[in-house]
Parts: sequence; structure tokens; C-alpha cells
Amino acid sequence: MNELREVFAPCAAAALYRRSALIEAGGFDEDFFCYVEDVDLGFRLRLAGHRCLYVPQAAVLHVGSATTGKKSDFCVYHGHRNLVWAFLKNMPMPLFAACLPGHIMLNLTSLFWFAILGQAATILRSKRDAVFGLPKMWHKRQRIQRTRVATVSEIWRVLDKRLFRRL
Repeated sequence: MNELREVFAPCAAAALYRRSALIEAGGFDEDFFCYVEDVDLGFRLRLAGHRCLYVPQAAVLHVGSATTGKKSDFCVYHGHRNLVWAFLKNMPMPLFAACLPGHIMLNLTSLFWFAILGQAATILRSKRDAVFGLPKMWHKRQRIQRTRVATVSEIWRVLDKRLFRRL
């Protein structure tokens, strides 16, 4: 992990972006507000043909969820709503179809997990609102996929597949 290498996308708290690339990608999606907004942006940059490099010499101190709390209702709601939206907006159709069963399974698992943790109302609200937002995200998806430069195989090559190996 101590070598310069390509990764799918960065955590925005530890990223440097080319201004021209940010403008081209449309910047952060304001509908996301927070949580997973960096994954969405990184995915769109990747689809536009940009690369992301991990630079091990870079030092970043980021306390994730320091304001909202790691398992707070705020964090759970926005994070889990936005995961659905990022997947729908950005995943190229062949990968969307192939990964959809796993995506659904992970969403169902999160419903049970957060219910066990006492956050059933929050996780259900996040998934309900994700579903209500699907038409708007589908419209954004059409524009994103129409202008996509990266091939499906290029996206698949750089996706982190550790989770797929566990399914």
C-alpha cells in the first residue's frame, strides 16, 4: 500500500482535483448534500475519462463524521440514501445489471442491520427517500451515460471488487 497506484476515486477530504475536470463533471451534486458525494463525483470523473492516483507520500488528517457522528441518524440517512443514488446515476448499464442483485442484497442487509441497531425508522426513511428520488437521478444518469468516455471494461478494471468476492 506504499506505492503510487491508480485507485477508483478519492475521499474528497484527501483529494486534489483539476479545476477543469471539476467543471467538466459538474462539481459535487447538491442533491447529495453530504456523504457519498465524493464517491459520486469520483465516479463521474472516472466516467469522463479521468484517473485517480493514490500518493502514499501525501499526509492527510481527516476525522470522518466528527460533526455528525459515525452512526448518527444524520449520517445513516444521508449515506444510505446517497449510496442508492450514486449507483443508479453512475454505473454503466452492463455493470448496473450485473451488480444490481448484490446492490439490492446490501440494501436489504442494511435495513436489517440498522433496525437491530435501533435505527429502523432512519434507514427506512433513507431508502424511501432514495426511491422517491430515483426519477430525478435517472434523468441525471441519462446525461452522464450519454457523455461517458470510459469503457465498461475500464470501469470494471478499477472498481474495488473485494466485496464481490465475499458475495
